[in-house]
Amino acid sequence: MSVSTLAKSIAESPTLKLNEEARVLREKGESVVHLGAGEPKNKAPINALLSSAAKLSSADIKYTPTDGIPSLKKAIIKYTEENYDRIVAPENVIVSAGAKQSVYNVLYSILNPQDEVIILAPYWVSYPEMVRMVYGIPVIVTPEDGSFTPKMSDVMKGVSQYTKAIIVNSPNNPSGVIYPESFIAEIVGFCEKKGIYLIMDDIYHKLVFDGVAAPSAYRYTEKDIESTHIISVNGVSKLYGMTGFRIGWAIANKELVSIMSNVQSQITSCTAVLLQAAAEGALTGLQSAVESLRMTLENNRNVMLEELKTFTGVKTVKPNGTYYCLPDFRAYSNNSVELSRMLLKRALVVTVPGKEFGMEGHLRLSYAGSIKDITEGIARIKWALDPSSPNEIYIGDRKLVRDWL
Repeated sequence: MSVSTLAKSIAESPTLKLNEEARVLREKGESVVHLGAGEPKNKAPINALLSSAAKLSSADIKYTPTDGIPSLKKAIIKYTEENYDRIVAPENVIVSAGAKQSVYNVLYSILNPQDEVIILAPYWVSYPEMVRMVYGIPVIVTPEDGSFTPKMSDVMKGVSQYTKAIIVNSPNNPSGVIYPESFIAEIVGFCEKKGIYLIMDDIYHKLVFDGVAAPSAYRYTEKDIESTHIISVNGVSKLYGMTGFRIGWAIANKELVSIMSNVQSQITSCTAVLLQAAAEGALTGLQSAVESLRMTLENNRNVMLEELKTFTGVKTVKPNGTYYCLPDFRAYSNNSVELSRMLLKRALVVTVPGKEFGMEGHLRLSYAGSIKDITEGIARIKWALDPSSPNEIYIGDRKLVRDWL
């Protein structure tokens, strides 16, 4: 079979691959603990379900405008005004099948072959692959001080005459770090001055802890929505724990939204109206579900940090948001892929290799699950790696003995 060189060059999603491996093990009756997925245990907000059910009951399930149904766009406009202090028009909004498609649509619409996109490490695994899929060149910028927080001096070293865009994800997946206001202000000013697109992936922007807020890029520009180079991406997947509904959106100038709509019309035609109705219900309904999820995640984060403190040699930067932390396991292995595989095989714990996020020697651990998952998962990891931990452990109803340390 002959397939394209581009298709063969695109890396497999490590998260989806691990999810599949975990599913197969569970079907075999294995007691797997999943610390890899960014998917909370909460139920979808009732308003989302009622809104979707009402649309289903009407039996009027047809095509929608490519850029989204008017009522959902109205809800997104209100959300943008309330959370970003920006008034935008319906023509500035495009609804897509998840924030992932929103980012891809943006990249497809702004990049020419060989254009460069600055990606800040640690980064979400899909960014480099999406850039490559539209024949762009991902340029990875890693903080020189070894932290998870970039500085403009780091960014400037990656910028060239071919730089077309910079992607900023704060709160950050996988580290949970929120970039400081000073950095956001600097990078906004730089992009506006140089005419470089600043793609703000804000999917976690309200899932923050310890009273810390994620600064909005719009705060640091005097340009209006039609002249700014800021493009904001958001969605309902993380904010409401509605991961399976696959509704995201992008806010940009009217010309770019029009181009993205043309692109999307040739790929998916439109997003399913049932899912758009659910997203509208979530955005317009009671917002207590967001705070409930945020508080649960903050508590889970605290538990995971306490459990990780019991390790010898593991260093963890305290996450200020998201579903994740990115501990440094280099005291045990510099090969995060092999380490992750070993933990799945030996301890039946799913983790995600830090290499996939540009941080070799680290593992991304999700605290989006239950407290039981967190405590049990960390206990198993410690048993598998730390010689100071007990030599025996029960996994399910089986007693296992560590014989490799």
